[in-house]
Amino acid sequence: MSVALGNANAAATGAISVQIRSASPARYVFLDVWRGLAIIGVVIYHFGWDLNFFGFISPAVMFSGPVTIFARALAGSFMFLVGVSLVVANENNVRWRKFLIRLAKLVGAAAAISIITYILFPEGFIYFGILHSIALASVLGLAFLPLPTGLIFLAAVAMLAAPFFFDLPAFDTRILAWIGFAANPPVASDFVPVFPWFGVTLAGMGCARLFLSRQMIREAAREPAEGALIRALAWIGQRTLPIYLLHQPLLFGGFVVFTR
Repeated sequence: MSVALGNANAAATGAISVQIRSASPARYVFLDVWRGLAIIGVVIYHFGWDLNFFGFISPAVMFSGPVTIFARALAGSFMFLVGVSLVVANENNVRWRKFLIRLAKLVGAAAAISIITYILFPEGFIYFGILHSIALASVLGLAFLPLPTGLIFLAAVAMLAAPFFFDLPAFDTRILAWIGFAANPPVASDFVPVFPWFGVTLAGMGCARLFLSRQMIREAAREPAEGALIRALAWIGQRTLPIYLLHQPLLFGGFVVFTR
């Protein structure tokens, strides 16, 4: 998946700082499990996309309302977790080395996906997909860490609402469509623009501020993963980037072999 709070939030800040010192941010089991479930959902969605691409199911099934909602829920989960992780990992101070290494991996992976999809599907290549959006949200989120929780929630609402009020043909190019105000954005296999999706990240930051300060959540964060299923999901959740990068080439290649 640095805070200038007022007196009302000072206790929460101290509680989160103690929590971070007591347990590694990467070991928050509920975050790892959530990531694990989300990436499993992505694999399932792309399996369906491949079924449609190779003609095993109709587009009417793959691009129906429930499947579209499922896909957006997956994207929303990842964007929300970006915000939660920013607060958990950088609440006391930004760990620049770790942050920059992770950012470099995201930017490199996003660039690779754009290049590969441009070669394979030039008319609908991914010019600003989920990895692009996560990378940019990680950077933009740093600017909101010092702000009060209420102001973060207010910015989240504004980000989520803005596309409903700004729908401009001037943004209908790939150079500008990624902002999120395009009336008819260029076709892409994966498109997660800044507006409204960064608003989901801000909502994640705000919720982390509210709920991670509670005693019950602090105690739960220190508990190790229990049960084979939880451990398996946490293990998957700690490896979402390589799974994301590798699963579709493997699925697609499998379909190519199977259909031939």
